[in-house]
Amino acid sequence: MPGSKPQAAPIVAALPTYLVPPVLFTGLLVTLWVQKCILMILFQNKIIYMPSLPPNSRYETIADYARECRGVGWEEQSIRSLDGTQISLCVGRILEKDHVPDSAEPKKHIVIVYFQGNGSSTPPRLPLLSRVLRTLHNDCNPSSCTYTIIALSYRGYWTSRGRPSQSGIELDALATLSWVQQTYAPSLAGDMRIILWGQSIGAGVAATALAKHFSALPPPSNLDDPQDQQRLPIAALILETPFLSIRKMLAALYPEKWVPYQYLWPFLRNWWDSEAALRKLAAHGGVRRGVKVLMLEAEMDEVVPRDQGEELWRVAGEAGLDVRRVVVGRALHHEASTKGEGQRALVGLLKEVGR
Repeated sequence: MPGSKPQAAPIVAALPTYLVPPVLFTGLLVTLWVQKCILMILFQNKIIYMPSLPPNSRYETIADYARECRGVGWEEQSIRSLDGTQISLCVGRILEKDHVPDSAEPKKHIVIVYFQGNGSSTPPRLPLLSRVLRTLHNDCNPSSCTYTIIALSYRGYWTSRGRPSQSGIELDALATLSWVQQTYAPSLAGDMRIILWGQSIGAGVAATALAKHFSALPPPSNLDDPQDQQRLPIAALILETPFLSIRKMLAALYPEKWVPYQYLWPFLRNWWDSEAALRKLAAHGGVRRGVKVLMLEAEMDEVVPRDQGEELWRVAGEAGLDVRRVVVGRALHHEASTKGEGQRALVGLLKEVGR
């Protein structure tokens, strides 16, 4: 009625006056808690994958880092993922003037497929990858072995189309491995070997891609089985600052019972379960084929808890994989392969595969 006072909500009106403020405050907190949970579920891809950080990272070019990549030539290749999405690769090799002459083709060709972390784009990573190539070139005999690095730009990153998600990135990784096999294997009279190298979330991408590739064919009875020849010649897997899975990362980073994140795992669309991938790899020929696994961890990792790497190392060992673990002293999350100790371990494995 006109002039009458507005009626309070029935529940609030039934409460004693002194309980109204705490009830309203608690209701507000619960509402915000539920709202945040819903937003995290709906926008988990945007939270996990950050292709536009730092700003303008998608507009960076290979030329922006050419000076820091001296001695190594990089070119962008555009391929189609398994669902038709256009994705980009960066292909790097020692420049021809420093390369072995055509008259002396190398007996071995080591192709390193690199899977980046969840932030930024591909070009800023090229100086590090170039440093690895230069070290290998200086330490090895180019007449007997040569190295090429293929850096995958996931969908939604750099110049690749689409939006990032685990289901899509898995297709991108498998398409990249298929491209490597089609591009390099037919043209080489010598021996090609492939190494997968993943950093942070890229370690999950690498492990998952390798496990999926090995499990795609039934396990043959021997290495000469024709079905086994369809498998890529994977020699090693490098896991740099890896974690067990996104689910276990949530529980480790937010152990408090009142924090909602660890309870949202049933709604995850992105798992990146390296633990399960290593078990699958071992069960589908990884042990029999002698795939070497190098775990490169950072002692002062500010992102991945230390026990995640320890547990993953234990899982790999129990599965029977040939695994070695290096904890790089005083290294942060993005420094495991840039510090001397980490780079020596990394290059050491690459040289071992090339022998």
